[in-house]
Amino acid sequence: QVQLVESGGGLVQPGGSLRLSCTASGFPSEHYTIGWFRQAPGEEREGATCTNSGDIITWYADFVEGRFTVSRDNAKNTVYLQMNDLKPEDTGVYFCAVNGRIGDNNCNINRMHYWGKGTLVTVSS
Repeated sequence: QVQLVESGGGLVQPGGSLRLSCTASGFPSEHYTIGWFRQAPGEEREGATCTNSGDIITWYADFVEGRFTVSRDNAKNTVYLQMNDLKPEDTGVYFCAVNGRIGDNNCNINRMHYWGKGTLVTVSS
């Protein structure tokens, strides 16, 4: 059974950092394209990062501005999102998702097959 579980969210002050984890089970995440998405209150879900198998291609949304870094620990079947210099506008629920087609590097929301339930990030003083 394919499952994605996010963790690491919480309350952080502006300028602070968080590391989110996306732990996969039921499939080897290293062979698949993984995306991180976020949804702010009252807003649509949007892509933040996308990394394909082997992390050969990694995409970051413009709003990341060099503050986020995605990485994998294949031994733990986990993908991380390191977020630095957080801003209040980064507040939202962060989700990870997998594109279930091997070799498909697309992280369009409609192309993601499995989603985690999300972890809440609140940036506030």
